Amino acid sequence: MKLSVLGATGQSGQFLVSQALQQGHEVTALVRNVTKLTVQHKNLKVVEANVFSAEQLSGHFQGQDAVISCLGFPYKIFSAISGYTDSMEAIVAAMRLAKVNRVITMTSWYTSPESGQSAPLMVRFLLLPLIRSVLTNMNQMENYLEKECSDLSWTVVRPPGLQNVPATDKEILTHEGYFVPDPNGYPVTNSVARGDVARFMLSLLNSNEWLKKGVAMCTN
Repeated sequence: MKLSVLGATGQSGQFLVSQALQQGHEVTALVRNVTKLTVQHKNLKVVEANVFSAEQLSGHFQGQDAVISCLGFPYKIFSAISGYTDSMEAIVAAMRLAKVNRVITMTSWYTSPESGQSAPLMVRFLLLPLIRSVLTNMNQMENYLEKECSDLSWTVVRPPGLQNVPATDKEILTHEGYFVPDPNGYPVTNSVARGDVARFMLSLLNSNEWLKKGVAMCTN
């Protein structure tokens, strides 16, 4: 397929671009700084683009089969952030202009405010309050896709804590919700390999199972 990847210079994005090329996809990486992506491949095109500009993005989306976003934005402790919603609104507008229908993006476990009640104490009382600004804006982005993008085939992938390691051959576990529960309803893990998140996101290109849904994932 022909894929446009945003956030390609980030840690998760680099795993996704590498795997996509290995699988034979043609990848256009839309980046803020072209010098940051050092991978070279005959099926890789690296272009500089403003992820908040629908006008810029739409030109690069022309003729693409799908858009995959691995964009991430840093948390702020004393103020809100808007990078997730601002970028997704531009992506969606650009997709409509370019007549591209499929978008896959990643957020996180626990984006819904109440969903962290079953998390381990350290996560619930230290980590989640620290990154609340990110989780809140991710949740706003998820709600935007659900309420205002019924014309698009979108999927939100929610992983737990990200480890900067390549894909494994472990079984991928999924759950339609804000974390993957064990038989007692508690989170089954706290972390996942970034390479496995990329592997799962790419697998969705050939599946209709999670269209217009958010899916929590991890590995067994």
